Amino acid sequence: MYKRVINILRDGISIGNKAFKFLAFSSSQLKEHSAWMFAANNKITADDIRNWMGDFFSIRNVAKCAARMGQSFSSSRSSWDVSRNEIEEIDDIWDMKRMYCFSDGVGKISASFATQVAKKCKFRTVPSLYQIRYGGFKGVVAVDIKSSYKLSLRPTMEKFPSSLTGLDILDHSHALPCYLNREIITILSTLGVEDTIFETMQKHQIWHMDAMLNDAAVALDVVQSYSGGHTANEIFEGMLLRGFHPTAEPFLKRMLHCFRASHLTNLRQKARIFVPKGRLLMGCMDETRTLNYGEVFISVSPIRKAYRIVEDGLRFGTVNGINNIDQTVAIVEGRVIVARNPCVHPGDIRVLRAVNVPSLHHLVDCVVFPQKGHRPHPSECSGGDLDGDKYFVSWDARLIPSEVCKPQDYQSESGQELQRPVNTQDIIKHFADFMLNNAVGIISSAHVVHADKSECKAYDPKCLKLAKQCSVAADFAKTGIPAEFPKDLKPTSYPDFMQKTDKPSYKSRKVLGTLFRAVTEPDKEVSLFTNDEAVKFYDKQLEFPGFQKYLREARALRDRYNSKLRDLMHRYDLRTEADIFTGRFQTSSKFFQKDPEEVKQSLLTEMSSLRREARCWLENEVEGKNANMASDEELKKASAWYHVTYYPDHVPDHVGDKYGHLLSFPWVVYDKLARIKQGGRYRSC
Repeated sequence: MYKRVINILRDGISIGNKAFKFLAFSSSQLKEHSAWMFAANNKITADDIRNWMGDFFSIRNVAKCAARMGQSFSSSRSSWDVSRNEIEEIDDIWDMKRMYCFSDGVGKISASFATQVAKKCKFRTVPSLYQIRYGGFKGVVAVDIKSSYKLSLRPTMEKFPSSLTGLDILDHSHALPCYLNREIITILSTLGVEDTIFETMQKHQIWHMDAMLNDAAVALDVVQSYSGGHTANEIFEGMLLRGFHPTAEPFLKRMLHCFRASHLTNLRQKARIFVPKGRLLMGCMDETRTLNYGEVFISVSPIRKAYRIVEDGLRFGTVNGINNIDQTVAIVEGRVIVARNPCVHPGDIRVLRAVNVPSLHHLVDCVVFPQKGHRPHPSECSGGDLDGDKYFVSWDARLIPSEVCKPQDYQSESGQELQRPVNTQDIIKHFADFMLNNAVGIISSAHVVHADKSECKAYDPKCLKLAKQCSVAADFAKTGIPAEFPKDLKPTSYPDFMQKTDKPSYKSRKVLGTLFRAVTEPDKEVSLFTNDEAVKFYDKQLEFPGFQKYLREARALRDRYNSKLRDLMHRYDLRTEADIFTGRFQTSSKFFQKDPEEVKQSLLTEMSSLRREARCWLENEVEGKNANMASDEELKKASAWYHVTYYPDHVPDHVGDKYGHLLSFPWVVYDKLARIKQGGRYRSC
């Protein structure tokens, strides 16, 4: 297999009259064992593209060179062109011995330019942090309200020389919910957090998942809290906000069942327990030098909630933010835990003190670390830095351990350097070596097993050895140095919660085993919509006067939409349309397992495009009429869409394919149906 991969990438692939040659790969592609191939023409070759990206001549470590090339292939949004005289280069900040860099991967962006970028990218608010790519620079820029330069970049952000001046946005700071997982639970348990704490948190989550099926208030609060405004939830969150009830609306009911099944599956398989008093936040550095070692600044925006069923323990107020615009935020104060995945060493979880610093109030939905001390806190968290890493942060007093362990030293080796420039064949060999030697998964699994078997938990000598090798394995893509996995550390049996059905297994007596057995495997089968259900749930309140004149058109558009949706579901091997509209994909498809996040984003992008197209079918047809008439016509059309989907005469007893009778078509315009439901029609002129 090793030689076959090398031969294919070296010789290329011929399709028809085109010969595709190896180009490069991004970091995510390397993990999923995929790469870009390019078919040259008379004007451009793969070498031309690599030369255009930047100057990689001076990088003599093969793995590092491949990673630097790969940064050009990370998915991004284009924003503005920034000339070189609009940026400044500023110094990095090091400890006294120049062993640790406090500013590793982070720079600054002016408040005015941050606002321009937000408008260009169509963000609702101006983010405090942007993860960027600018020529050969990559990292995070934090808003600096005093800066007059568009960008202030540091040496640790420059990965290679490049003359390109386009600014690409890879990510930005925003409110994200946070979850425990097996690794974090194992470390917290090792450090003295009682097992009953995790069991109680899981019970609350299961109660929420059960109650949401029958209580619209619980459903709305849970969806908003657990998802943090995820765009995939827009339709069923909007339906709940506008008064549709899960026991009376079949499509809403199916989406909530899908949402519940996904969360229960993650609880059982990954111990993914929601932490209401926490966030997942991008990190940056305190440029004001106010924070001391052991302190952080954390200011978070509210996750929009209509109710307070899921309590986050925060008190929100107004502060003066970017461009002197008032922002509603909560400033966290007191002891917090900060961690970063993968979290395998007892010292990877840090207990810090969150403090209120007025000069940092403009930095929201991020964790601000100090530039003081003997070592950067991000480095103490599993060897993290500030080039875009996200940190688990919680102010839940129950999760703050009674003891703290000294952090692991994560200074990675630089790797072997060649005495010549790196060529394409070197990079191809590195790709194949990574496929053969990447051991992060098996080392992490072995760590879980040995921590579960030992009374010392993650302090067990075997676990400490594995923690060190896990760090080496995580850096393999950048250093080219493979991790060692001694045979004596290979597990001979596995705890029941790992569900290794093909291996010897035992009943775990630790907290992960208790949590696993407390969750019943959810029923993932969603019943098909039947004619009997249509008779029972057809909502006459959604019949808008005059809708009948659009029925013929509605049937044609319904069939057109359903055909496109079925094709999408077939290509991505999905079971139900509810999977797409909740962003929770219950599928065993290998297509999804390779790189679930990237495939998910691709699917959501396609679905978003289909929704926009369908909305245009309704809205564009009534352009040119005055506002009142247009609104009335839109409501008639929306009502017709609902009628041809839900009225019993349009619901056959038997549908020919596995997807059954599809329901999502009218809910593409859920806001129009909500206006009808609420009696909000306009009078025609």
